[in-house]
Amino acid sequence: MKGKKTRRSFLLTTVAVASGIVQADALTPNISQTPSAKMPERLLGNTGVKVPILGLGGAGTNTPLDKSDREREAVAIIEKALELGIRYFDTASSYDASEIHLGKVLPSHRAKVFLASKTDKRDRDGAWRELESSLKRLNTNYLDLWQLHHVSFADELDKIFSKSGASKALEEAMQQKIVRFVGITGHHNTQIIAEGLRRFPFHTTLIPVNAVENHHPQSFIPAILPLAKQKNIGVIAMKVPAYGKLFQAGGLKNINQALGYTLSQPGVNCCVIPADSVQQLEENIQAARSFQPLNQQKLAEIEQLTAQIWQESTFYRSWH
Repeated sequence: MKGKKTRRSFLLTTVAVASGIVQADALTPNISQTPSAKMPERLLGNTGVKVPILGLGGAGTNTPLDKSDREREAVAIIEKALELGIRYFDTASSYDASEIHLGKVLPSHRAKVFLASKTDKRDRDGAWRELESSLKRLNTNYLDLWQLHHVSFADELDKIFSKSGASKALEEAMQQKIVRFVGITGHHNTQIIAEGLRRFPFHTTLIPVNAVENHHPQSFIPAILPLAKQKNIGVIAMKVPAYGKLFQAGGLKNINQALGYTLSQPGVNCCVIPADSVQQLEENIQAARSFQPLNQQKLAEIEQLTAQIWQESTFYRSWH
């Protein structure tokens, strides 16, 4: 009862925030509809929501977006992303200052953006606490997508789906309309993500889909994409350029190849890529605007380019 009372009090305090957002939003130009901001869009699984094929990732090795001492750069990137048509913003409770930076810019644009965050807590109460923290930091009263972060092991699944597990928080947050959709993310073990998708009606999954994954003996591409398609689950691709590793000597030439490969995989609805600078963001957006699906021959040629660099470029598979 105590936890429910706390959440009810929290919801009451966010009503004022919500009304402020609506008023500010009414004065804001519709950025996503300006001629210069056109980007292909796709339905996100069974959500009924169309999202641009490129979203802004909230964390990275060199991006200012998750650095507390680089607020000015982070805000500049977020503002430019909005200006150029980005409407999908990805973050997480564990991404240091990422939610805070987004919370400084997005409120006045809230009605037009798709905001996704994550929790790495596996218990109901811990997940609720992180959700409340995320909402406060993001300066919003709801999330479009709330995801279980980097699920990697079987015992995590057991805890998540127990009577006091995080899945209960997902259900309750949706019932209370604090969260519109829920998802699961991971880049370590394909079998764990597949099992998670079988055990709960997730709306989305965030997984690595890039030009080196299919060289890995346990690739997420054949392991998850057909299952997600069967269940009409939205697929959000991450690690698209593998933090730039794909562009090393003997690898891919540019972001156009990396993005083209990922977005040409059947069942991928969109991808999220962080940006180290406004210039890099602009390059990523230009690649998304000019995207054309690649045929099997082109996809095979790109895979051939990465055949010698896949082991070091799938370093993220060891993270958990």
